[in-house]
Amino acid sequence: MGKVEDRTGEAGDTWTAALMTTVALEAPGLGDRSYLISDGEVGVVVDPQRDPSQYLHEADQLGVDITFVLETHIHNDYVSGGLALARATGATYAIPAGEPVSFPDEFRALGDGDLVTTGQLEITAMATTGHTAHHLAYLIRVANDGDDDGGGLVVCTGGSLLVNSTGRTDLLGTALAEGLARAQWHSVRRLLTSLPKRARILPTHGFGSFCSATPTHGALNGVQTIAQELEQNPAALLDEDDFVARLHDDPLPIPSYYRYMAPLNRKGPAAPCFEPVADLDPDALGDAIRGAEWVVDLRQRREYADGHLPGTLNLELGANLTTYLGWIVPWQSALVLVSNEPAEIDEARRMIARIGRDDLSATALWERTVSDLDDGRLAGGSGLNSYPVASFSDLAQRWSDREASGLHVLDVRHLHEWQAGHLSGARHVALPELIERRSEVPTTGQVWVHCGGGFRAAVAASLLSGWGASPVLIDDAWEKAKLADLPVVSQDD
Repeated sequence: MGKVEDRTGEAGDTWTAALMTTVALEAPGLGDRSYLISDGEVGVVVDPQRDPSQYLHEADQLGVDITFVLETHIHNDYVSGGLALARATGATYAIPAGEPVSFPDEFRALGDGDLVTTGQLEITAMATTGHTAHHLAYLIRVANDGDDDGGGLVVCTGGSLLVNSTGRTDLLGTALAEGLARAQWHSVRRLLTSLPKRARILPTHGFGSFCSATPTHGALNGVQTIAQELEQNPAALLDEDDFVARLHDDPLPIPSYYRYMAPLNRKGPAAPCFEPVADLDPDALGDAIRGAEWVVDLRQRREYADGHLPGTLNLELGANLTTYLGWIVPWQSALVLVSNEPAEIDEARRMIARIGRDDLSATALWERTVSDLDDGRLAGGSGLNSYPVASFSDLAQRWSDREASGLHVLDVRHLHEWQAGHLSGARHVALPELIERRSEVPTTGQVWVHCGGGFRAAVAASLLSGWGASPVLIDDAWEKAKLADLPVVSQDD
């Protein structure tokens, strides 16, 4: 099967099988992968993210020219870099036939069975309707590789066949969901029964993406084969009706920014633009907090808890930033980023540009802001807030006297997480719903807020701090709750 070696940066694994080299590129936080596949002279890119530079860099490392850019579908969870990459390289941009896009002279429409060649690569399109109404998988091999059992074949499955799962079918609305679910079952079955068992699948979604119908599991850091999916995938194990029922049984939530992604992709998004923006002094930052801007503090959650400006939103720089900024911050709002270093702000801009948020209003550096405060306060009187950070063990020590002390517990995980197990007597408000359900948050006593690992709880605690509540951030893994002997119950209890 060839050698697999780790790569640095955002490139994932690189492996060579037969005469073909594949580089998997991760999109941290979005749960997606894209792929650069090469025969040693030319390369094709499948489902690229927004910034073309990473693909140009990888192609340069391999010493190949990018000649084709392939989309398996019009994406609902990120802004595609396909058209921008094709423009930058002169490559042919291919998308599924039938998609209404606004750049008719800049793409090649492919349908079921269409074959294209570039260099020694042969690419066959397979219709795999389900995740979207127009969806293709791409079978890619090196011509005349002499491999008769499929070991040299890869199939880029997009949002169709995922690792031990399939793409969800409800993103286009409930009216279409069941019909697409049935189509998804047939599409995945077609892939599983018609392709060689040694063929390797390269999905786009399913590594944490909310485009996956169910949480994926298994060899996410490896490469699954058709044979493995025949033994584990729900579409292989269930009949059509049971598959459809399971697909729509307690679906995952849909991030609010998803509604903007497909329309942007159909317009043909350009490469992101990172023009310099205003750098705010403390007075201007105070005006932004009191005004219409959303001021996002990118600092680490414990550092933010130690001292922050009330009215800011703590979305720490890391894998979850892109999804939850898009989910919580209103789409058309002006956006200000605050952090310790300019490089951190640059990294955040690059990450959120993946969902089309490169329209930054301003920035501010935290250390300079603090050093320039007048007696520790902004103009207008706002001073720094802080709140405690705790663990589930700390909560366990307070559990018996929580009612007498006025202690409340707020669980901001998603509904399916809450149903699987939660603290007895806790209040549940999923983080994306917290702002609109603000009236349900207790206004007296301490509010101990938790999620599954700390990130979402930190976002919620920052909101509560700005609202004048008294949060305690539980910066701990949910699995520690039972270990602390806290009373965990499930929906069925």
